[in-house]
Amino acid sequence: MSDKPPPTTFGQAGRSVEEVIADLEAKRVDDVKWSDGRAFGMVYDGGPGVHEVAEKAAALYLHENALNTRAFPSLGQIQSEVVGWTSELLHGHVGAEPASGFLTSGGTESILCGVKAARERARTERGIDAPEMIVAESAHAAFHKAAHLFGIAVHKTPVLDDWTADVDAMAAAVNANTILIVGSAPQYPQGVMDPIPAIAALAADADANCHVDACMGGFVLPFVERLGREVSPWDFRVEGVTSISADIHKLGYAPKGASVILHRNKDLRRFQTFVFDDWLGGFYASPNLQGSRSGLPMAAAWAVMQHLGIDGYVDLTRSVLANADAMRAGVDAIDGITILGDPTFHLLAIASDPEAAQPIDVFALADAMERRNWFHDRQGPPDSLHATVSNSNAGVIDDYLVDLAAAVAEVGAATTDDRSTDYATLE
Repeated sequence: MSDKPPPTTFGQAGRSVEEVIADLEAKRVDDVKWSDGRAFGMVYDGGPGVHEVAEKAAALYLHENALNTRAFPSLGQIQSEVVGWTSELLHGHVGAEPASGFLTSGGTESILCGVKAARERARTERGIDAPEMIVAESAHAAFHKAAHLFGIAVHKTPVLDDWTADVDAMAAAVNANTILIVGSAPQYPQGVMDPIPAIAALAADADANCHVDACMGGFVLPFVERLGREVSPWDFRVEGVTSISADIHKLGYAPKGASVILHRNKDLRRFQTFVFDDWLGGFYASPNLQGSRSGLPMAAAWAVMQHLGIDGYVDLTRSVLANADAMRAGVDAIDGITILGDPTFHLLAIASDPEAAQPIDVFALADAMERRNWFHDRQGPPDSLHATVSNSNAGVIDDYLVDLAAAVAEVGAATTDDRSTDYATLE
């Protein structure tokens, strides 16, 4: 390793491979230790075999570009196969025509594509030029980003006491300009399932799209069902659901940059795409928001799905559910904190228990846990600590609960002035 300090400017001369990699390794020293199971989100670890197959696939497709699949037909095949496998998981083959979609860079892009498709369909079929969409306050922030980018008015409706979407409030917001109504399976903040059949029926009555955000659940719920645990209806078996987003790079355990957007059929999918044939450069078409698309995450997702298979995902999901159940039970046993709502899968939110003799400032608790090298997203309202339990956390939940109890005792009545939340950051 070089004794030279890392560069602060671009520099005139290049540097050796060894120096560059050593600097990158040094930069990671303060990063969250996700590989030790100390984080509850952001990175999802499928185990050594998944690492190996993903890394080898990534090396093969490090430079390939899915902008033009005539040049790289393998990427066209990879996309078609991954989308098809995901469609089968989500019962996209139940109708006369199979569900159809594309790979995207992540949940946000999949959501953006679903919103854009709803806008274009409403413009084409209903002549709507002042589109409006309805989302529960628990729906992912990416829906608001989509509305901002695509010029759509948002009706944000409340959730019920159990944190699920209030369908009556949604119904009251429906009007002639409604193009999209959104449900989550499950929603991110508290990890509960929205009533998708009721939301989809409401959308169908309004001749609007119904998008199910299953970015967190798309690669969990199908396997939960195979394990015999009850899952409320949410996928293409529900009439009125027109599109679903599902992230392979979350609990699908692929590296970052891989999500799927599915539409019930190709006719609905066409509203997502962009085609332009009036350019000196020739015909231009893009299936999603990107132009150039790295082949690396596409190939890695394909490889991980093939490596794990249905049985591999079922085994991982069994472990996830056991750990999440243990985590919920452990939190419930600690005076001063509680779980919001009644999540039954892999997401949960830890909040102060207002009925406890000594309610806890959970943001002060987050600081105390971070000093013990455990990382939670801080969210709200209400103030709470989010946890997405994945295979990354296998084997550490007992240690986590010991530290959590100690941190609660340490915090006591103390509070922190820092009320910031940090699902995502700018810098």
